[in-house]
Amino acid sequence: MKNQLFKSSQFLTLKHLIRWTSITLPIAFVIGCMITLFLWLLNLAINFRFGHQYIYYFLPLAGIAIYFAYKWWGSKSAGGNNLIMDEIHNPGGGVPKAMAPLILITTVVTQLFGGSVGREGTAVQIGGSLAQMFSKWFKLSPEDNRVILTAGIAAGFGAVFGTPLTGAIFAMEVLTIGRIQYTALIPCLVAAIVGDVTVLAWGVHHETYHIAIVPAGHNVLSAYLPLDVVLLAKVIVASIAFGLTSYLFAESVHGVKTIFNRFIATKWLIPFLGGLIVIGLTLIIGKPDYLGLGVRAPYPGAVTISSAFQAGGAHPMSWLWKTIYTTLTLGVGFKGGEVTPLFYIGSTLGNTLSTLMNAPVSLFAALGFIAVFAGATNTPLASTFMGIELFGSEYALFFAVACFTAYLFSGESGIYSSQRIAVPKIFDDEGDPTESIAEAEHRRQKYVQKKIAKYRVNRKK
Repeated sequence: MKNQLFKSSQFLTLKHLIRWTSITLPIAFVIGCMITLFLWLLNLAINFRFGHQYIYYFLPLAGIAIYFAYKWWGSKSAGGNNLIMDEIHNPGGGVPKAMAPLILITTVVTQLFGGSVGREGTAVQIGGSLAQMFSKWFKLSPEDNRVILTAGIAAGFGAVFGTPLTGAIFAMEVLTIGRIQYTALIPCLVAAIVGDVTVLAWGVHHETYHIAIVPAGHNVLSAYLPLDVVLLAKVIVASIAFGLTSYLFAESVHGVKTIFNRFIATKWLIPFLGGLIVIGLTLIIGKPDYLGLGVRAPYPGAVTISSAFQAGGAHPMSWLWKTIYTTLTLGVGFKGGEVTPLFYIGSTLGNTLSTLMNAPVSLFAALGFIAVFAGATNTPLASTFMGIELFGSEYALFFAVACFTAYLFSGESGIYSSQRIAVPKIFDDEGDPTESIAEAEHRRQKYVQKKIAKYRVNRKK
């Protein structure tokens, strides 16, 4: 009887929970402490820039410093989030120890001088690098190392945004399009919660956003459906625009990088010229709204994520300007994440669309906030939960519709080129779980070129 108890699935499950919780707790705590340090330094850098607006003129020099920092001390860390994903998919290369301190310092430097980058990429790299370090100390197997790296992503993401449930789902969903890695479920959930609680315990508080009450609709179907069907139709139309914007952002980041690398042989000149272009754009626009994170206002009346939740809180072109600033900053080699700028782009676009479509401003800003993120990262489920964690569950249906629609219309692209494709968005295309987005795009380009060549031959005949 005793032997049967120890062999039962319930006992094995309990053993599994205890083992992974014991492994994950110290790792997530350390990641949470590092994220706290990162957010604290980031706040200092932003406050200093707000008090010394001229400092963004030194952005080109900061770009050169970042380039040589990675060349001399962290060439293996340059892969960033994609390097961590590659290690999870194909263990062997390892995640360098230098990744965490390098990305932390260079992101703070980028923000100090006004580069338009976010925080998610930094948090994920900190989480992955520290998780890899602990994995070696604990002498984990290659399979367990993959799990703990995924948990590191969850801890970093959950801690930096204050969304532990989203962090856990994001880490499992982001690796492979159309497939969630449930093998890491418990470690990811524990890591995300512990990372978030650690940051809160240090006294760090996250931004809060609010959706104003949306009045119930009155139309011919109102008596039969507890849902405003007209509003739902507007949400779907807006979400298509959010998805196309996600596609624009992802392709622009890759495009900027390709163009600069193709035409500029001296590589340290790339961030220098990129910094000069950012300075020029800011002088032309005449305001610093699109520098930095875009979470806090550098002056009263500036366009921020929070202002986008209010009528008149964004310029009709704010989303496009932020897209240009961020894709340029990241494409030329400055360091940081993409997600907070995506929040800015989505919320300001939502603000603009709400005016055009006579829809609730704060609701559409919230939908854009999560839907553009969903399309660019190919994580519609995590983005839906982010909406619930940040804005409440009352409009969960709208969140899901927006995120999944944007995901489908963002194309076979994304900001993470190392994502694998298990279930393609184009359902008549054959998926390959071992194929990354970059490899799939290369295959499709060859297919299109072959079709064009065949068409030209037939036309000559």
